Amino acid sequence: MRYTRLFTTLAAGALLTLTACGGESDSAGAAPEAGAPAAAEGAFPATIATKFGDVTVDERPERVVALGWGDAELALELGVQPVGAADWLAFGGEGVGPWNEGRYDESPEILGTLELSYEAVAELRPDLILDVRGSGDEERYERLSSIATTIGVSDGGDSYLTPADDQVRMIAAALGNVEGGEEMLAETDAAFEAVAAGHPEWAGRTVTAATRTSEGWGAYVNDARVDFLERLGFTPSPTIAELPVDANGWTVSLSEEQLDQLDADLIVAFPIWIDVAQIEDNASWRAVPAVADGRAVVITDDLSAAYSLGTPTAQRYALAELAPQIEAALG
Repeated sequence: MRYTRLFTTLAAGALLTLTACGGESDSAGAAPEAGAPAAAEGAFPATIATKFGDVTVDERPERVVALGWGDAELALELGVQPVGAADWLAFGGEGVGPWNEGRYDESPEILGTLELSYEAVAELRPDLILDVRGSGDEERYERLSSIATTIGVSDGGDSYLTPADDQVRMIAAALGNVEGGEEMLAETDAAFEAVAAGHPEWAGRTVTAATRTSEGWGAYVNDARVDFLERLGFTPSPTIAELPVDANGWTVSLSEEQLDQLDADLIVAFPIWIDVAQIEDNASWRAVPAVADGRAVVITDDLSAAYSLGTPTAQRYALAELAPQIEAALG
């Protein structure tokens, strides 16, 4: 499994911790080439609003360390190669998904995620640190800011909830490539719109974004995975919406006996830290009406990683792979 102990740690007492989308498969990896000029003329100084106040980047950064969820991939997609990065989904190697392979001229130093060595960050001599989709922990921010100019989470973006569009725009501004960020967002919007327009029968149908971890079952709310499905026309399950939300603010936990509450017109599920058979072969899961009727899609590996990561290129990859599976499940 590509998922690390991040998910158990982030739950902080909850059972689990539980983020798509090009049109055609041949465009799934489209994005600015690595090494492309990132800074437009007059782009600096750039001021970015964050939870911790406005942060100004005075000049084009030369040594970027990217620590937030998806921050390194976004930097790559905007033409900047981080010297250090966090591999949240445990891809290994350069710490990126297959949609971004080959973008580095020189592999970055892979740094920690939750258990971050600030000394290792400092040794890389960064002039900009990106921690945009992160925990929003103030102590972490202060320690990083003592090393270099740091772009933290958006206002209200604690617990890895910086909205995907805000993440793109904040990083694009910090790297001096606002136009590139807007182009990526527009391309992703167009991809979703094309798939949704091709499937008007999906509009208004209910959907549950579900998972099973080594700790238990659950479903997502207030999360980019749900946003992904909403952009295709689906409506989040009202049953899930009525359940008490976990302390993290973006999941609900379910016992084995409650799995019938996952039922919807469509279920999209994936395993975290377990074998997919622990979902597909589970008797309670198989008894959920949508599952029994073939209206459930269980995704794994690169697809589940792209679906969770939420950067524009990962989204296009996920959409190209997931849309046909949804189509098949719903007939």
